[in-house]
Amino acid sequence: MYVFDTDHLGILQRVSDPYYSVLSGRISRHAQTDFHVTVVSFHEQILGWTAYISRAGDRGGVVRGYSRLEGILADFARAQVLPFDDEAADVFDALRRQRIRIGTMDLRIASIARSKNMTVLTRNLADFRRVPDLAVEDWTA
Repeated sequence: MYVFDTDHLGILQRVSDPYYSVLSGRISRHAQTDFHVTVVSFHEQILGWTAYISRAGDRGGVVRGYSRLEGILADFARAQVLPFDDEAADVFDALRRQRIRIGTMDLRIASIARSKNMTVLTRNLADFRRVPDLAVEDWTA
């Protein structure tokens, strides 16, 4: 079972991304039910696009921002979304006590994956490999 980090998820959302064909090829070898996203990635994407809308200097930017929000909503509505539940929060707190030095959102994604014994798919191997007992892979390489 696999969890997409936000970076791999973004590649899948941008079909024009140069890594899309490599990633989608790897995914096609598995059942769709093997793949999950997290509510944390939803949070990250929503934060990014709401900030974009707030900074938009013209009508086109606002329209583009809201269009992307609609796309994100549709993508997550079709996905298997993993929660940041009490089990993940316990793992997160334990990792914080160990002073694991990665960003909060990445640590939350890692905590969800560890609590469910799943592999994180990410290009950010340097950070995620800092998390003890977390399986990580980059499917764009």
